[in-house]
Amino acid sequence: MRDRTLVGVILAGLVLLAILNLPDSVSGRVRGFIRDAFAPLQDLVASASRQGQETLKLARGVSGLMSENQRLASELARQRLRLNELERLEEETLKLRHLLDARRRAPQRLITCEVLGRDATGWWQALRLDKGTGEGVRAELAVTTPEGLVGRVISATTRTADVLLISDPKCKVSALVSRSQAFGIVVGNGVTPQGLPTCRMEFINVDRRHGVQNGDEVVTSGLGGIFPRDVLIGRLDNVKTNESGLYAEADVVVAADLGALDYVFAVADERPGAPPAPAARPAAEAGAP
Repeated sequence: MRDRTLVGVILAGLVLLAILNLPDSVSGRVRGFIRDAFAPLQDLVASASRQGQETLKLARGVSGLMSENQRLASELARQRLRLNELERLEEETLKLRHLLDARRRAPQRLITCEVLGRDATGWWQALRLDKGTGEGVRAELAVTTPEGLVGRVISATTRTADVLLISDPKCKVSALVSRSQAFGIVVGNGVTPQGLPTCRMEFINVDRRHGVQNGDEVVTSGLGGIFPRDVLIGRLDNVKTNESGLYAEADVVVAADLGALDYVFAVADERPGAPPAPAARPAAEAGAP
């Protein structure tokens, strides 16, 4: 085997020497023939080289695009967070402006309070405020929002107060139907299967002159000394009658959004003989949280 290889190398060398010693005209044709014979192989090698270079460029480009996409995705996430924060601040500003405007228009003195939290055992029944007796908030004060009645203060410390919401069955409010002046008591009715707070109105001494119907507006009557008159409670729904044909009760769709309370008003008691409200700090008086 080794001898055959050696013989092949020698023969190739002889052929090469013979070609080199041929006359120029003949050696040129031979070199041309050899060049043409190897041309497809050279083209194949060149093509493979070009494809390798293009593949390498493509890989580098893809890597660069991935890095750029990651950078853009990160920047987009930061901008979304910033936009969400700006939207939250804008919503908070509009809410505070709405509260201040409502306080200016109110006939009573209103104490602006921030909601600190809710009773974990009864989400729709009670909440805690950031103002207490030191700011003039005490038990049995009505609590409202610009949208309507929220409930009443049931206890207060120097710096906090607890509020019983009107959806609690223990909360009862003397009320009127605005259109017909039909009188009754609004009682908390807990929550619906969908988790929405509800109340019901039980009518008292209603005759046929006091017509009521679904959609009628219900407001506080002012009787009882806790809730001021004409504070919106909600609207009637599902009006029911008794055997005599007179109205017995109806559901009340609460006007205030009890599930999204951030700020509320405690209605200061300014009746004769009521405890005087303490001098409020400027920031507190302005309703700042």
